[in-house]
Amino acid sequence: MRIATWNVNSIRARTERTLDALKRWDLDVLLLQETKCRPDQFPSEPFESAGYQVAAHGLNQWNGVAIISRQGLNDVRTSFPGQPPYAKSNGDSLLDAPQLEARALGANCGGIDVWSIYVPNGRSIDNPHYQYKLDFLAALHRAANAVLSSNPDAALLLGGDWNVAPRDEDVWDITAFADSIYITEAERAAFNAFAEAGLTEVTREADGASYTFWDYQRLRFPRNEGMRIDFAWASPAVAKRVTAAHIDRNERKGKGASDHVPVIIELAD
Repeated sequence: MRIATWNVNSIRARTERTLDALKRWDLDVLLLQETKCRPDQFPSEPFESAGYQVAAHGLNQWNGVAIISRQGLNDVRTSFPGQPPYAKSNGDSLLDAPQLEARALGANCGGIDVWSIYVPNGRSIDNPHYQYKLDFLAALHRAANAVLSSNPDAALLLGGDWNVAPRDEDVWDITAFADSIYITEAERAAFNAFAEAGLTEVTREADGASYTFWDYQRLRFPRNEGMRIDFAWASPAVAKRVTAAHIDRNERKGKGASDHVPVIIELAD
C-alpha cells in the first residue's frame, strides 16, 4: 500500500500533474493540502475515471484539503475533535466571526484512519495567526492522544503540510530564519509532542531529497534553498508497516509545478 501527502497549491491548476503522480507512484491514497477550491469546484471526474474516490473539503479559494483513494473512502470527517476556529482581526477588533477553516479531512481508507492536515502558517511570531498555529497543533495532539488512549491498536496516519521545520537541517540556512516562524521552540515542541502521544514520524529517512518545499522566489529551487515541512505521523499499528519513504523532488521541476513535492510512504500489507 502506498500513501502520499502533497501540498498541491491549487488542484485545479495541477490536475494533470496530480494524475501523473498517482500513476507514477502507483498510489493507493493521496492526501492533498491547499486545494484552493470548494468541493463543487474540485475536478473529481478525472480521478474517478482513473479508479479513485474523492473526498474534498474547502470553503473558498484559500486552504482546502482532499483525500483521493482507491482503497475505500469511509467515515469522512471535515474536522477533528476540538479543532480551533480562526477569525481575522485588525488590532483588537475581529473582522469575521471565528470559523473552522478547511484544514483537516479524515477518512478510513483500507483500514487506516488517514488525515490530510494543513497546519496554519503562523505568518510571523507577533501575528495572531502564530498563536492560532500553536492552538491548532495542540488541539490535533489532544485528538490523536485521545484516539490512542482509547485504542492503542488504532491505525492512524496524520499526513500533511505541518509548516514546521523540526530540525536545523530542515532549512537551507538556519541563520536566515532568526526570529522567524517554522523553527521557534514553541512550534518545534508542538510538533514533537506527537511522539509523546505514541506516534512516530515515518518520513524522516525518506530518500530522494532533503527538502519538500522550495519557494518560487529568489531561485530557491535551482539553488536548492529549500525547507522540509511536510511530514506524516503514524500510530504504532501503522508505523510498524512502513517499509520505505520517498520525496519526489522531480515534481518540483518544469512549468506549473507546486512549490511543494509529494512525500510517499510504502506500507507492507
